[in-house]
Amino acid sequence: MLRLLFMAIALLAVSGCASVSEPPTEIALPYVKLFSDNEPGDTLPNGWREWTISRFKKSTEYKLVDTDGRTAVKARADNSASGLVHRLDVDPQLYPLLNWQWKVDDLIKTADNTTKHLEDSPVRVVVSFAGDIDSLPLDDRMFFDNARLFTKQALPYATLMYIWENRAPRDKILPNLHTSRIKMIVAESGREKVGQWQDITRNVYEDYKRAFGTEPGRITAIAVMTDTDNTGENAHAWYGDIVFRRIAPPRAMLVSD
Repeated sequence: MLRLLFMAIALLAVSGCASVSEPPTEIALPYVKLFSDNEPGDTLPNGWREWTISRFKKSTEYKLVDTDGRTAVKARADNSASGLVHRLDVDPQLYPLLNWQWKVDDLIKTADNTTKHLEDSPVRVVVSFAGDIDSLPLDDRMFFDNARLFTKQALPYATLMYIWENRAPRDKILPNLHTSRIKMIVAESGREKVGQWQDITRNVYEDYKRAFGTEPGRITAIAVMTDTDNTGENAHAWYGDIVFRRIAPPRAMLVSD
């Protein structure tokens, strides 16, 4: 149960709460502030803040760096787990396309997101959603109630985590082994693209319906996380800009006379 509650604290951060005792001061925005709009340095990117898993876990190091002529976030994990989070207020039906860039210099050799004690990923992009918690099954409501008692805050209704897996095939949905309200989607798998910048676009509206079987509520936050706390390994990763976009309407067909 203690591990479950640590996960609850982590999800509170994604849902917009800075900590149990510190209410958030940032405003939920209808767009994601770009990493590339910042100067390289040790300060956090504008609009983003630290996402602390628990005071018992070592934090991953994040810094703004120049890479290929643009500013990106570099993550360095050493037996650590934490992230950066950005509050949002986005309608996934209007802006269903989530686009981002990421790069890793290697995989976490012993990571396996189908095994509880090996759940690590060199890169994660995390999206949280609003919804009616009272409509959830009893087990989920009990988990939410326990987390609320422990943290004095409410969890997000649902969370999608896009990850880079060692073996699970791309596009596979992996259940979280702590709660059914988190679903992991394999956005990349294997070593083929290690060391390369990737440009990834996912339809979060369709991914949510596929993962949870229902219509999504509003998007309340986006986060990035590089974690090696379960495997105890090291990882280096880079994150580029993250953007939500509309689906472009089809071009009008020309009809000849």
